[in-house]
Amino acid sequence: MGGFQDTFKRYEMKYLLEEKKYDLLRERLQEKMEVDHFGKVTICNIYFDTPEHLLIRTSMDKPVYKEKLRLRSYGTPDEGDKVFVEIKKKYKGVVYKRREKLELTDAEHYLYDNYPSKKQTQITKEIDWFIKSYQNLIPSMYISYERVAMYAVDNPEVRVTFDNNILWREEELWLESGAWGNPILKEGQRLMEIKIPGTMPLWLAHILNELEIFPSSFSKYGKGYLQSIEIQKETITKGEKLYA
Repeated sequence: MGGFQDTFKRYEMKYLLEEKKYDLLRERLQEKMEVDHFGKVTICNIYFDTPEHLLIRTSMDKPVYKEKLRLRSYGTPDEGDKVFVEIKKKYKGVVYKRREKLELTDAEHYLYDNYPSKKQTQITKEIDWFIKSYQNLIPSMYISYERVAMYAVDNPEVRVTFDNNILWREEELWLESGAWGNPILKEGQRLMEIKIPGTMPLWLAHILNELEIFPSSFSKYGKGYLQSIEIQKETITKGEKLYA
């Protein structure tokens, strides 16, 4: 199960799992789901925002509508490799994602240097409009994580992903700089996401209920942003003490 898909419309729910719950859940899912053919992959992202971090600050207020722009690769890319420019929107709980595949250099010229996209499609037009709407978008944060994705045997559109080793940084904001940074999760924790086109299957809901696994609000970019603020506060406090 796999392949390139450029548009998505689905519900997404997130769950923070400790190691014991994760092991129990994976065991229960064996008969109902299979790991996709990619296996374990490292997903790398550059999130774009205004200098004032308008997009993430708005998102953290939990509005009815929110949106984001990011550049994504699967693994650390080299020159000539394909990457994805993505806009992701959420309205009343429904997630809409549109993405275009471009060569790394072309994608960077497009997003970093404001060059027109070499590929002209309906999706690049939507991305153009997004960029124009915010005017001064810049690379804001790098986030990477290791992911295992599963799909339901009886309905491949029902997907469950498990992310660990989630890292963030605000320097060297290039996909080709590799996966490194500050950890977001504690040792042994995993972030699970359930992605469904509509109603959750009863068998999956029963498993979650039996294992007492409940949804939680979690944004990788949001967590990284909050950690960044805390680091800045600590740096200021240390400076004030030094010169007191």
